[in-house]
Amino acid sequence: MAAVEEELEPQVSAAGDAADTVDAGPGVPLLLAGNRLSLDLHPWGCRRLLRLCAQRTPQLQEVEFLQLSGHEDPGLLEATLARVPENLPHLRSLVIKGGQHWDEQGACVRGSLTTLPASLSSLARLVHLDLSFNSLETLPACVTQMSGLDALLLSHNCLSELPATLGALSALTFLSATHNRLPALPPALGALRALQRLDLSENLLDTLPVEIGSLLSLEELNLASNRLQSLPASLAELRSLRFLVLHSNLLASVPAGLAHLPLLARLDLRDNQLRDVPPELLDAPFVRLQGNPLGEPLTDSCSPPGLPVAPEMPRLFLTSDFDSFLVTPHGCSVTLACGVRLQFPAGATPRSVTIRYRLWLPEPRLVPLGPHDSLLSGVLELQPHGVAFQQARPEWVRASAKGPPARPRADPALAQQEVGLWLLFVPPKFQRCREVVVRTWSHDNWSDLETHLHEETPKRLWAHCQVPHFSWFLVVSRPVCNACLVPPEGTLLWSSGHPGVKVTFPPGATKEPRQVCMQVVRTVGRELRALLEEPEAAASPLLCLSQSGPSSFLRPVTVQLPLPPGVTGLSLDRARLHLLYRAPPAATWDDITAQVALELTHLYARFQVTHFSWYWLWYTTKACVGGLAQKAWQRLRLHRVNLIALQRRRDPEQVLLQCLPGNKVDATLRRLLERYRGPEPSDTVEMFEGEKFFAAFERGIDVDADRPDCVQGRVCFVFYSHLKNVKEVYVTTTLDRQAQAVRGQVSFYRGAVPEEVPEEAEAARLRKGADALWMATLPIKLPRLHRSEGPPQGAGLALAPLNLGDAETGFLTQSNLLNLAGRLGPDWPAVALHLGLSYQELQRIRHEFRSDLDGQIRHMLFSWAERQAGQPGAVGLLVQALEQSDRRDVAEEVRAILELGRHKYQDGIRRTSLAPRDLAPPGPCTPQTPEPAQA
Repeated sequence: MAAVEEELEPQVSAAGDAADTVDAGPGVPLLLAGNRLSLDLHPWGCRRLLRLCAQRTPQLQEVEFLQLSGHEDPGLLEATLARVPENLPHLRSLVIKGGQHWDEQGACVRGSLTTLPASLSSLARLVHLDLSFNSLETLPACVTQMSGLDALLLSHNCLSELPATLGALSALTFLSATHNRLPALPPALGALRALQRLDLSENLLDTLPVEIGSLLSLEELNLASNRLQSLPASLAELRSLRFLVLHSNLLASVPAGLAHLPLLARLDLRDNQLRDVPPELLDAPFVRLQGNPLGEPLTDSCSPPGLPVAPEMPRLFLTSDFDSFLVTPHGCSVTLACGVRLQFPAGATPRSVTIRYRLWLPEPRLVPLGPHDSLLSGVLELQPHGVAFQQARPEWVRASAKGPPARPRADPALAQQEVGLWLLFVPPKFQRCREVVVRTWSHDNWSDLETHLHEETPKRLWAHCQVPHFSWFLVVSRPVCNACLVPPEGTLLWSSGHPGVKVTFPPGATKEPRQVCMQVVRTVGRELRALLEEPEAAASPLLCLSQSGPSSFLRPVTVQLPLPPGVTGLSLDRARLHLLYRAPPAATWDDITAQVALELTHLYARFQVTHFSWYWLWYTTKACVGGLAQKAWQRLRLHRVNLIALQRRRDPEQVLLQCLPGNKVDATLRRLLERYRGPEPSDTVEMFEGEKFFAAFERGIDVDADRPDCVQGRVCFVFYSHLKNVKEVYVTTTLDRQAQAVRGQVSFYRGAVPEEVPEEAEAARLRKGADALWMATLPIKLPRLHRSEGPPQGAGLALAPLNLGDAETGFLTQSNLLNLAGRLGPDWPAVALHLGLSYQELQRIRHEFRSDLDGQIRHMLFSWAERQAGQPGAVGLLVQALEQSDRRDVAEEVRAILELGRHKYQDGIRRTSLAPRDLAPPGPCTPQTPEPAQA
């Protein structure tokens, strides 16, 4: 060790000089905050600490909390830690965490820590040790010699075993070893008699030692997402147990004695293989059994539809608490909290890989759509990006909307290595001549995967594809795409949806084989006749041709289109027949009838081209049809919608904004009007798929809280016809509501929020324009507040500053909690019970504040928050309690506050140049999507 320190001495000196230039002095006042020393985000953190140790800085003797980064050089980190016992003798908390850096694919990188120096065992006052997100394969021996440890955090490492000496930590009350590779637990674990919280979720445990029943002080036990098939009867001896989480295992039975644990408030048995449970547990209110085949015969019905899972394959069911999972070479079947299913066969990965996932809200940069495409799902991101899997290369057959066709495989043994992905999607409104595909970002381009559809119920449909690598995935409805590889010898391509549409490639049309794609879009003659004001006007289907390789062919290619409906080659007037061509890059429709030789038969028109784009055959008396074709093409892509703005009946400050297709308005209002009230929907508005718009509150009303989707008080939307374009916001006013009610309004405008939002008078003037940004205005009324309703929220509260959460995941401040308290209303008792408050405590709060509902809510919420201050997972528990109490609206607002806090935290890191790389959410920079939908 001395040699290592001598070797690093010049580097330490140089780093110290750099630190002096940053800190303007010895650096102690900026680095030390009371008894805390945080060096995990500072450049050269270990070198700074070594310099402080070399200077014998007296403040180091008072440090009780030390944070270092696990991403330091391993040798430098070990040399630094070796100096800690001598220079920080009063240390009580030591945090050495990784996970602060990202690789090129956006995946979280573990820290380099693999061991600890033996001298750390002399830290007699150390009670908290956090080694999360590192590369530990075995627990350092010095850890089990820290007899005073109260909390030990080992999550997100590579631990394959826990040592038998772990039982020596007699003072340990909290142990977390989630997201490791533990196949078993040592019997010595039962010696931790003071242990109160044990979290071993996301491991490979298949059995538990009988000695676990000796943990008589244990209150919380989390064994979710393991491989447990049975439980020891000794679990029923844990008389202090309050929470037992066993979801996402392989349990076929549970001990009946669990029902008799006196303090048990939650037993989570979801997503196991339980076909029968003891009667005492079946009807217990604290037991969760969803996702089990209760009462079903012994059949494997839990596998993803269309592909059974081998019995020996591990199955994982993740809840919203987890955003990652471990895949080993043994393979596994995974169901994510968002409903997505993945299957990794044995051998798909040569080594263990930690997979992270996130479901993004749709936005244009993540949703590439062709002119006639529709989005059917959210955007799933799987990391690390670019991870390729060992898989077969079968000869694919195009998927059909009616079911998966048979597809030949080159090698059945290799075919078993394919990684399957199942995505839930909204059934499309129109299915004729359309197909559903999974779209992914691959090789700096968006492409569509071969997709098969599986129907679980009429309203529960899956899109199944084979995953070549990890990236972004979404489900899209597009016009049926027919493709072929054109060889130099020539070939014939025809449309499966419109057999009369054909393209003939003569020999010599190309020197090298090139891929050609065809899409055909149906047209509505009624709308065309209304646009042209001509009863006899008609048009053929709209043809889109695209290709890879050179932009033109060496020899003309023959295209065949059916004549417009009602027109035959024997009776038509050729002067009324127009062949229209959409010419890139101007994207205008040109009449090219005079430039080509139209060959007419009784039913078809044939012509020759050398370039591919859009073609359309019209029959009309109009002479100049280019501009009319542009308008008609836009109408094909427009959706007729209505805008609604409703206020919650028991909380008028909560406003629901939604953009609905016209055929869904009545059904939606019938469902909502029990809880909401408001004006009639807006007049019909026409919008494109993926079009941006925003809602602006006016006349004294404004948005009450910061939201990631809110700019200058304007709430941003993106319209997708098959998704729920709905948002709930809370509004406020600066006007005096005790004098009179506030009569405001909300207006909807097209486009993104401009730098200068138009004033109301300007908006009113623009309403009359043909291309007006304004779409609709709906009234919003905040009723008058009566003086008897008491002082405003928070009056009379004398509470110390309070924060729940942390800087990285986001804080809930005292102000946030006050706003939250104002939203709960009569629902607060249900929230309190789900937060863990006893019924007796609820009765006491009701009695103490029997004439003050707001006082009841604030006292409950803040008393709970004070007890949770500094505890990990408190904010997640609050969100979960809100959802369980059917207040998902408030839960979504809490998530928005946390997301905004995370953005501000990351921006702060970037501004102070402490971030190793850009921390912005990863996402592809969507290139300009070509007009033809990609095949």
